[in-house]
Amino acid sequence: MRHSRREDCSQNATIRKARHTVLGALAITAAMTAAPSSSAAEMLRVGKAGREAFSFVPVDVGAQVGSFKKHGLDLEISSFGGEAKLQQGMAADSVDIALSSGPGLAFIVKGSPIKGIAAMAGPPLLFALMVRTDDAVKTVADLKGKKVGVSTVGSVTSWIVSEVSRQNGWGFDGVSQVPIGDDATRIAALRTKSIDAAIVNLAVALNFVQRGEGRVLLRFNDLLKDFHVHVIFATDKAIAAKPETLRSFLQGWFETIAFMRANKPETVRIAKDIMGTDETTAGMIYDELMPMFSDTGKFEPKALAVLSRSFVEMKTLPSEPDMATLYTEAFLPKQ
Repeated sequence: MRHSRREDCSQNATIRKARHTVLGALAITAAMTAAPSSSAAEMLRVGKAGREAFSFVPVDVGAQVGSFKKHGLDLEISSFGGEAKLQQGMAADSVDIALSSGPGLAFIVKGSPIKGIAAMAGPPLLFALMVRTDDAVKTVADLKGKKVGVSTVGSVTSWIVSEVSRQNGWGFDGVSQVPIGDDATRIAALRTKSIDAAIVNLAVALNFVQRGEGRVLLRFNDLLKDFHVHVIFATDKAIAAKPETLRSFLQGWFETIAFMRANKPETVRIAKDIMGTDETTAGMIYDELMPMFSDTGKFEPKALAVLSRSFVEMKTLPSEPDMATLYTEAFLPKQ
């Protein structure tokens, strides 16, 4: 049967209309499908007490391999030049979560609006005490009365230097501490002889040695076995307003630690760029420091007791605080 030209035009118009309707419906469906993924990703501001330390690399690894994205989080990661500056950032509400030191718990007693939410790492494997190669300081005994660079007052670097002094019988003030900011600043001061030694993270220490400018005088592997060298903090505001977000972050964090343990090559590839070192050095640091990370985030009573005592010995606090008021395990993943 032959159709008129008018009938053909009418049929074509109907087909075009149907096609447009289908395409429009598909576009709407695609938009609706895409919308939840973008809206579900919540921005969380994470501060690190230092950029180059391997201790804080897990947050960068997790961000790159998708551990946090998996739990609906986008991270805004910032680095600060030491504990005190990071504490200021939390007080100013510029970060929600902080990767910092165990001794930082003392700031809570002084009014810092934060709380520890996970024990991040144990013994202080991260640090090395560096001296120049000019033999101005030959042995640990030569440190008595010398100037040693630390990050900030009340920081974990400050506490470790005080503990070295105490264990050598010089008292907590037997070494003169010079708080001068981040690792690079401490190394620069050591190089120019403004100080006699500096405690820095292992990546910076190994780079300094490789350049032939200094040597490692002391490591702290056996200094303290019961200790929380690093703690993850959250601001009181984030705890009140974003409890599920904090749970999601810690879930992503511990999944990242598990990933790092099982995937050394990928971890080293990411870590070397964050720490500003080469792959060989990053691999050595990985081997040295992965054992210090906690797999559970649980706060250990013995480690908390050491921290509590140190607050008084360092004159950070006048008396030992009730440590149970300084942290919570409410956001840790269920075991």
